[in-house]
Amino acid sequence: MERPAWAPRSIDITVPSVSRMYDFYLGGSHNFEVDREAARKAMEFMPGLPKVMQANRAFMRRAVRFAVAEGVTQFLDIGSGIPTFGNVHEVAQAADPEARVMYVDHDPVAVAHSKVVLEGNGRAGILAADLRKPQEILGSDEVGQLIDLNRPVALLLVAILHFVEEADDPYGAVAELSEALAPGSMLVLTHAAYEGIPLPPERAEGAVDVYRDMRNPLIMRTREAIARFFEGYDMVEPGLVPMPRWRPDTAPEDEDPYAFSGLAGVGRTA
Repeated sequence: MERPAWAPRSIDITVPSVSRMYDFYLGGSHNFEVDREAARKAMEFMPGLPKVMQANRAFMRRAVRFAVAEGVTQFLDIGSGIPTFGNVHEVAQAADPEARVMYVDHDPVAVAHSKVVLEGNGRAGILAADLRKPQEILGSDEVGQLIDLNRPVALLLVAILHFVEEADDPYGAVAELSEALAPGSMLVLTHAAYEGIPLPPERAEGAVDVYRDMRNPLIMRTREAIARFFEGYDMVEPGLVPMPRWRPDTAPEDEDPYAFSGLAGVGRTA
């Protein structure tokens, strides 16, 4: 297998990666045949997976614009993935050129590509770290130099928490991150769920199995379990809803049925 010039030497290009599969669903070019194979296998069960990813990105952009309009101009995007068109820093800095964005990911391709994309942008950075180790993120020099934790921050956890198993204490990680943020901060979150998928659960389960086989289990949580991540936050209207229903720019009725797979919400601390 040919290793592209952009692929860091340290990575095993024979093992699929969640963030490179996501890149493939979004039509990106930073993925390998092994990622495309796994993604296609998942799409055999859930052909609308690219629509789900597009709905995630569209929600994220609306939430970023909302945060800036509410006066929050610092963003901590954990599990940021491989940059594609319409990233957090592009949306935030278009709305406010002073906005600051810290991306965090543990995928080496995502980190390497982010460095290239962000070169010369003094108000955006990338940190190689893991959501499951909040102190490594909060205590890092990169975050310290870019983000003022004494001022409100929007914490973005978009399409990431469903890859954190209960054994790794996702609720503890989110609580630890949230506690470090100033009053008036926001939590912007999306999460996979069987609710809203336009398929029988046993069919969707086939796509979930593809991720399990990659040892990157996709944890489908209930609405109640997803709502628990917002403990300590006041939900912004319209609450925890399917992605196209969160402050839409266009009529949700025009969306692909798959766009309603999973839930999205924004919370704010007093």
